[in-house]
Amino acid sequence: MRLLRFHHLTAAALVAVLIFAPGSWAQGYPVKPVRIVLPFLGGTDFVGRWLAHKLTPALGHQAIVEPRLGAGGNIAHESVARAPADGYTLLMAAPTFVINPHLSRKASFDPLKDFAPVALLAFIPNVLVVHPSVPAGSLGELQQLARRYPGKLSFGSGGVNSATHLAGEMLKQLTKSEIVHIPYKSATLALVGAATGDVDIVIAAVPVIAPHVHQKRLRPLAVLDAKRVASLPGVPTSAEAGVPQLKVVFWYVLLAPAGTPREIIERLSAESMKTMRAADTRERFATIGADTVSRTPEQTAAFLRNEHARWGKLIRDAGIKAD
Repeated sequence: MRLLRFHHLTAAALVAVLIFAPGSWAQGYPVKPVRIVLPFLGGTDFVGRWLAHKLTPALGHQAIVEPRLGAGGNIAHESVARAPADGYTLLMAAPTFVINPHLSRKASFDPLKDFAPVALLAFIPNVLVVHPSVPAGSLGELQQLARRYPGKLSFGSGGVNSATHLAGEMLKQLTKSEIVHIPYKSATLALVGAATGDVDIVIAAVPVIAPHVHQKRLRPLAVLDAKRVASLPGVPTSAEAGVPQLKVVFWYVLLAPAGTPREIIERLSAESMKTMRAADTRERFATIGADTVSRTPEQTAAFLRNEHARWGKLIRDAGIKAD
């Protein structure tokens, strides 16, 4: 009888260990620095460094950024997908995270299965602009012009299969017009090409577009988001301009490897959302034309599923082939 009771107690103790050990371990998180891997510089770097700055005192251990650039972001994406699921290696992702797997057979990660969403952090809207020589004062007039003269207008991008290239393809699809794609080596060079009149149209982020607009080098036709932006208050949204589906924003999401303990995801999510809601964060992000958001892991997962499907459909419909 005593032996049987001993076995019962031992089994109960083992069950308790199996149930409570992961949570107890997670409650001690972190015990060492946390890395936020960056696939790009620019906005991704800005958001990642600010979040790391804020997470360091909140977590009690240093949060550091680690740029891992190259392969259109896939070096960073794949390194985090393969990292231990312990909360010490995170990814600051942007739209190419869900776009690249549709474009590259070499991509060895699944954005929806290999990662655990932590939080959606910020949006930077894009603006569609034209060179002043283009006789169109609205998105509707541009559409009419492109249909009247198919193949005569051109749009510049940061390169084949870049986010700005796909934005131009979305414009063509939704307006049912034929516009020639002119790829540049970077989005910055494409913007210069539009400002000098070498291309007619370009789509770029608000903070880089605004100075050219204010100096009359480019004419804005639409903000490609659901609401207008403070730096360009007179520019209508794409919905106001009659093409509501023409929505192109740069977004920034914090992710962990799939399988990261739920307690760690919740801790990181809570601290990240707290950071995004802070007044100093909102003020800081406003300087680059970014809107802060604070969405839960579940809301972030739903957002990523929608973006993955939306860009995948665009790529298939446009006949863009994977490399």
